[in-house]
Amino acid sequence: MTAPHSPVYQAYYTRTPLQLFSGLGWKRLVAFRADESGVTLGGPVTRYRRFTAAVPWRDIEAVVVWATKKTMERPIRRIGLKLRQGVPDVPGPDSTISPQTAASAAPHIEYQVVRNNRVVVFWKVDHTRLSAAMQAFAPQVQLRVHPVHKVVPQGPGTGLGNSSGGSIFDILP
Repeated sequence: MTAPHSPVYQAYYTRTPLQLFSGLGWKRLVAFRADESGVTLGGPVTRYRRFTAAVPWRDIEAVVVWATKKTMERPIRRIGLKLRQGVPDVPGPDSTISPQTAASAAPHIEYQVVRNNRVVVFWKVDHTRLSAAMQAFAPQVQLRVHPVHKVVPQGPGTGLGNSSGGSIFDILP
């Protein structure tokens, strides 16, 4: 637990029945933490123990916050780490993502950051508190916050309309 006026930034997952059924019990799970030793990225609730990772500040170049949005969907918010050269990737659900998949999901974000990220779901990032924690513990580490990036589907048949060059007759037999 952190003191009321401590610069430590800690965000918890909202408790859900999924947490109970995954065998983690009803305790509060840390989704993200920034303290004097570095950053802790909590794993997804279903694989929390396997993918939780602690990274010291000396290995981090930047903390990156971004969101992508496809047409007619809610934005998918993420937080990731740009690690210094030579530092191995953190374990996580996206650690084996291909460069092509990463570029199609978040073309404005560096490949390494996409591999070392967490989806912000069942918790929220408080940018002010995160910035204060980073200033207190690691002023040399950048905080990059990107606006929501709209992902436009690519390929044939993904954008029918007046400007797409396609028509409804292209898909009829």
